[in-house]
Amino acid sequence: MNIILLGPPGAGKGTQARYLVEERGMVQLSTGDMLREAKDSSSEMGRIVADVMARGALVTDEIVIGLIREKLDKTESNGFIFDGF
Repeated sequence: MNIILLGPPGAGKGTQARYLVEERGMVQLSTGDMLREAKDSSSEMGRIVADVMARGALVTDEIVIGLIREKLDKTESNGFIFDGF
């Protein structure tokens, strides 16, 4: 099962995501967290992300989708929660 939580700031998306992680064994995929992790890594993707962010530009959907694919391929779970995409 995959879940996408939508709503304005303060609607409780993070609260619901934490519940699903703790109670259902799902994995929360936060694109912001993944971008920060990539930026801090020494990978080729990390260097690309760091360059884009240093210029103040938006990271392309192609890059974000690549990071999500990497995470999905590496992680076993009862499902995923997409946060911030």
